[in-house]
Amino acid sequence: MADLFHRRRAKRSSPPEQASYRREPGRPGAGEDTSYRRETTQRSSVAEASHPREDLSTHPDVGEMRERYNRVLGGHDVAIMDAPVFLIGLFCAVSPWIVHFTTTQNQLLVHNVIIGIAIALLGWGFALTPHRMYGLSWAMCAIGTWLVISPWIVGTHPDKGVIATNASIGGLTILMGLLCAAVAAKARSRRARARSA
Repeated sequence: MADLFHRRRAKRSSPPEQASYRREPGRPGAGEDTSYRRETTQRSSVAEASHPREDLSTHPDVGEMRERYNRVLGGHDVAIMDAPVFLIGLFCAVSPWIVHFTTTQNQLLVHNVIIGIAIALLGWGFALTPHRMYGLSWAMCAIGTWLVISPWIVGTHPDKGVIATNASIGGLTILMGLLCAAVAAKARSRRARARSA
């Protein structure tokens, strides 16, 4: 047992194996080219696992891969719009409790909660599938317009706080809808130029 221990210890303390020099395969004779590749006799598993990258321009599916890359990344042009739309929806849903019209405007309470959830779902959709959802940006403009006029239609004798809250939420929703529509138009024109090129 002691002999085995001493052999292992001697093996660890011995100097590392010398590197051998080997000619790269496919090179001309010794007098014409002097390029050599240094290769150690002990290779790590990482060195064996790494391979040189191939040029993807000759790949048979390069067109499809480019189209998919553009589809995945092309629809998400303005990432900053997702969160504000979602937050506007959440604020609309909780605004009856913030402005304190839960007891006086019961119908408007239910209305704001439903519309707020709808706007928040639109924001969530913009985050998950932007290339599909930016077509609904004009719907946000319609929802915003409805929010501005809804205190007089749905509510009964709304006070200034209710009117100001719904008008500000509606104005922000219209603004975000217009910005989303502009981004969608820009993305469509970019896709049309990419297809024609």
